[in-house]
Amino acid sequence: MQKTILVTGATSGFGKAIAEKFAAEKWNCIITGRRKEKLDALAISLRNSFGIQVLPLVFDVQDKDAVFEQIGNLPTEWRDIDLLVNNAGLALGRDSFELASLLDWETMIDTNVKGVMYITKAVLPYLTERKKGHIINIGSTAGKEVYKDGNAYCASKHAVDALSKAMRIDLLPYHIKVTVIHPGAAETEFSLVRFKGDENKADLVYDGYKALQANDIADIAFYTASLPPHVCINDLVVTCVAQANSFYLHK
Repeated sequence: MQKTILVTGATSGFGKAIAEKFAAEKWNCIITGRRKEKLDALAISLRNSFGIQVLPLVFDVQDKDAVFEQIGNLPTEWRDIDLLVNNAGLALGRDSFELASLLDWETMIDTNVKGVMYITKAVLPYLTERKKGHIINIGSTAGKEVYKDGNAYCASKHAVDALSKAMRIDLLPYHIKVTVIHPGAAETEFSLVRFKGDENKADLVYDGYKALQANDIADIAFYTASLPPHVCINDLVVTCVAQANSFYLHK
């Protein structure tokens, strides 16, 4: 039977790569994102390239009402979700605590923490009813160690780590797997968003070493989702060879 994945933040980076990887393996895809043109283009590409069914849903995970409206009213044929990937997330700014923007803080918390909670809460009835399923949360090495000027971003990813552990415990009676993947430095739109479009600053983040690529995380996500039903990888920290953790990077 063909399986179904729901991926948030699918218009770029990890989310897009994950959707493409699973589509290539013949999973049907529910993809979500804020940018309608990019989401629709991805849907067309996945259908044409891999011959699978795709349901694009345009909304912001920060918007609680939109999340529950769209996810709570999925067409009947899309409700047998096998895997939820909570990928939507971002970093904004890299400033010392006393200088950081409150708006940046709020956006990160609303997206990285509350967004994960909203989506998971909305999807769970489909999983608990069937008493099976898998949730993969995309965390960060910033959820393992706090680094200078990381304040709210690190806090949000520590929250993702804690939420993943809590989900794993609470969902045991429903036989639902929960995996959290914590990537280190990865060459995606991440730094361009963090530095608010400053390409020079973003490029410097990846200068002098080979960072993780979006496809690397997609491959890992697929591996964790392909294990036997009785096996669950709970927690994975993944870095490029040049990086040891949030602190140590050799260029």
